[in-house]
Amino acid sequence: MIVRKSLSELEKMRAAGLLVYEVLQVLKGLVKEGVTTQDLEVVAEKLITDAGARPAFKGYESAAAGSKYPYVLCTSVNEEIVHGMPSAKRVLKPGDIVSIDTGVQLQGYYGDSAITVPIGEISAETQKLIDVTRESLELAIEQMRPGNRLFDVCGTVERHVTTNGFTVVREFVGHGIGTQMHEEPQVPNYIDRRNENPRLKEGMVLAIEPMVNAGKPGSRVKADKWTAVTEDGRYSAHFEHTVAVTANGPWVLTRP
Repeated sequence: MIVRKSLSELEKMRAAGLLVYEVLQVLKGLVKEGVTTQDLEVVAEKLITDAGARPAFKGYESAAAGSKYPYVLCTSVNEEIVHGMPSAKRVLKPGDIVSIDTGVQLQGYYGDSAITVPIGEISAETQKLIDVTRESLELAIEQMRPGNRLFDVCGTVERHVTTNGFTVVREFVGHGIGTQMHEEPQVPNYIDRRNENPRLKEGMVLAIEPMVNAGKPGSRVKADKWTAVTEDGRYSAHFEHTVAVTANGPWVLTRP
């Protein structure tokens, strides 16, 4: 069941979303050569708890992993697609890219967003990968209007990515969001005709999150049961926003 939110509920989600935005902006400013992904984790956890919020990821239980996620951030470096775990041993170096994904619960409502940040000078192809992934999210956001359908959002991501010579990850998808971190519907980054294609209505909120690979679309999960990586070892980028459907068009809750 897709839960539509009232204006007062959207305002609470907006507060959660802006906190996520602020955390990611601080972390973006800290990303540089020599920083570890654990350094980012420490800063993020303090920012979230000091704001009176609860980290959405820490303690999240996954049946597939068979455990609870132990961190407030997912920090996925280079070929890591999603769910990369912060580590004091993972030192960022020039040419790397790091996807930083985090969420919070505030006043009973969730916000969720992700960015991909380069470290130092990166290749032209890697810069294009980041740009195309970000662009595909912005184009998908524009489809979040009453009367459109879910496949308009999904198909927009897929078209932009494949037109530019990249591939979308199929095993991991976006999602509805509200009083639960993951609600209906699933939001693939491609048109999956096995899924329902509901019409978008006011009050629907989706976490749209293109995950885009430089090479083949395949992924595998590492021995830690969490970290997903590209099968061919090539780089992957990830951007995400929490977006509401309103009468006035898309409302991105995770940025000012």
